[in-house]
Amino acid sequence: MEFSAKTTLPEKQRSDCIVLGIFENQKMSSAAESVDTLCEGYLKNILRTGDMEGKLGQILLLHHVPNVTAERVLLIGCGSERELADKAFRDIIRKMISRILQTGAIEAACYLVELPVKNRDVHWKVRQIVQMTIEAFYRFDQFKSQKEKVRQNLKRMALGIPSKKEIREAERAITEGQAIANGIAFAKDLGNLPPNICTPSYLAKEAEKLAKSFPSLSAAILDEKQIAALKMGALLSVGQGSKNPPRLITLEYRGRKDKQKPIVLVGKGITFDTGGNSLKPPIAMIGMKYDMCGGAAVLATLRAAAELELPLNIIGVIASAENMPGNSATRPEDIITSMSGLTIEILNTDAEGRLVLCDALTYSERFDPEIVIDVATLTSAIILALGSQASGLFSNYPPLAKELFNAGMTSGDRCWEMPLWDEYQESLNSNFADVANVANPPEVGSVLAACFLSRFTKKFKWAHLDIAGVATRSSGKERGATGRPVALLVQYLLDYLPAAS
Repeated sequence: MEFSAKTTLPEKQRSDCIVLGIFENQKMSSAAESVDTLCEGYLKNILRTGDMEGKLGQILLLHHVPNVTAERVLLIGCGSERELADKAFRDIIRKMISRILQTGAIEAACYLVELPVKNRDVHWKVRQIVQMTIEAFYRFDQFKSQKEKVRQNLKRMALGIPSKKEIREAERAITEGQAIANGIAFAKDLGNLPPNICTPSYLAKEAEKLAKSFPSLSAAILDEKQIAALKMGALLSVGQGSKNPPRLITLEYRGRKDKQKPIVLVGKGITFDTGGNSLKPPIAMIGMKYDMCGGAAVLATLRAAAELELPLNIIGVIASAENMPGNSATRPEDIITSMSGLTIEILNTDAEGRLVLCDALTYSERFDPEIVIDVATLTSAIILALGSQASGLFSNYPPLAKELFNAGMTSGDRCWEMPLWDEYQESLNSNFADVANVANPPEVGSVLAACFLSRFTKKFKWAHLDIAGVATRSSGKERGATGRPVALLVQYLLDYLPAAS
C-alpha cells in the first residue's frame, strides 16, 4: 500500500475515487465545495434530495459526477463540525476504508485531512489514516486450506494536505503510520500463531530474524542452562513442567552511538498458560496462546523503532516459557529463589506471569536503564476494572506514568493509572518466604500483581502495563490479537525524543 501527501485541489485530482466530507445539516467541507463548484452544484442537488444529511458515519457513493475526472466520489458524513473529536474521526476513517475496499478502486484520493478535529493537527490526522488503512488489510489465514477471497483492490492513496507548508510534516506522519502499522501486524501474527508452533524457542528465533532484517538490531538468546547459571529461579520454575524449555530473549536497538542510557522494555512471553498444577478449567484455557502478547508487543515496538531509525537506545527483554502441569512442574507452596535473591512462596502456579517478569526486571538492571516499562497480559482482574478500552498502568515514577498516559491519548491506544499504594503490599507477606506470589485469600488481583513486581524495581524508574483486556478480541470474526499496546509504546518513544536530544 502506497501513500502520498499532495496539495492537489480535489477538482483537479485524477483518481478512481475521491473522498469528501459532509457535515451535519448538509454542510460541505472545503474540498467538497470545490468539487461542487466544478460540477455546477451537482453535489448540492444530491444533498437536497435527503440521501445524505451529513450525520456521522453516513456514506453515499456517486459515479460519474459531471466534470469530475474521478470515476467515483465518496461522500462521508462527519457529524457536527464543532464537536468532531478523536473517536469520531477514527469512525469516519474506518467507514471510508470499508467502503472503498468494497469497490474496484485501485487508487483513492482522501480529502479528510482538512477536517477540524479538536486539538489535533495534520500530522495526527495523516498518521491515523495511514495506520488504520494498513490495518484494514490485515488477514491471518496461513493455516486455512481454503482461503477466503477478499476483495482488496486498493493499492495507492493520495492524502490531500491543506497547505504546502504541511507537506513535510504529513510525509513524516506517513512514515510513522506505516512503521506502527507494520509493528502491529507483526505483533498480531505472533499472537495469532497456535501454541504448538509459537513456543519459547520459536519466539527467540523470531527475534533473531528481526536482527537479521535490521542492521540496527542485535539479538541474544539465553537457554535454560544459561538462565540457571544466572540463578533465575522464578523464570525456571514456570517452565520446568514443559518439554519446551524457557528462553530469555534480548533484542537490542542502538540508534545512538553515544552512551545514552537505554529505555528497557520487558515483555511477558508465556506461549501457553494452562495454569500449571493450579490447572485452569477448560473454558478458561481458550485464548491462553495470547499470554505472550506482551513479549510480542516488545519485539514489534523494537521493529518499529528500527524501521523509523529513532535516535534512541532501546533494549527489549522477553522472558518466555510455557506453563504446563506435570510431575516436574512447580507445586503450590513450593518456595523458589528469584534472581534478585528474594524468596517467593508459590501459592498459585497460575500466577506465573509475575514470576517470569520479576527475573526479567532484575536482569534489566545490568543495562543501567533510564526507564523500564514492562508489558504483560497479567491479570483477568484488570478486565473487570477497565474492560477492553484501556491498559492498566502502574508506576513508581509519576512523570513516567503521565508520559505514558499522554502517549495513550495521542495514539488512541489508551491506558489508565491504577493505585500502587504501600497498604496493598501487606497482602503479599508470607510466613515462610520473603513474599508470596498471590494474596491469601485472593483480592485486588491486578493491583497486587503490580505490587509484587514493584518489589523488583527499586533501582530504576519503572512502569507496568497490564494489557490483559486490550491484547485480544475474544469473539466473532474479530477474534484474535489486536497488536496493542504497540501504538502506545511507539508514541511514547516518539514523545521521548526531544528529551533525549
